[in-house]
Amino acid sequence: MSTNVTQVLADLDGGVFIEKLAHILSEVAGAVTDHEKKGEVSINLKLSKIQNSDQVQIEHTLKFKKPTMRGSIIQDDATSTPMYVGTKGALSFYPVKQPPLFDKESNGNVAKLQTNG
Repeated sequence: MSTNVTQVLADLDGGVFIEKLAHILSEVAGAVTDHEKKGEVSINLKLSKIQNSDQVQIEHTLKFKKPTMRGSIIQDDATSTPMYVGTKGALSFYPVKQPPLFDKESNGNVAKLQTNG
């Protein structure tokens, strides 16, 4: 299974990242047509391992250059989001499979579940 990029972008910063990206793209596109100058939108992703886990911390930065009448406005916005790493490196906001809550017999602290039938 490979990473669903659309879903990962939608999950970054609890869904706020994709909203910021949509807003910035619209702002820059509008300024480009208004001022007939080039604009720029960049997405930068840096991944680092979260210790003792199958997770990575993704630092995501949106940077844009919006043309104005006499120059441009340059701004960036940086946040981060933890993600699980599954089979073959697939990224996901939730673990692909949840490990068992009780993986061995308890010492009498927890009653064993019984099934009817």
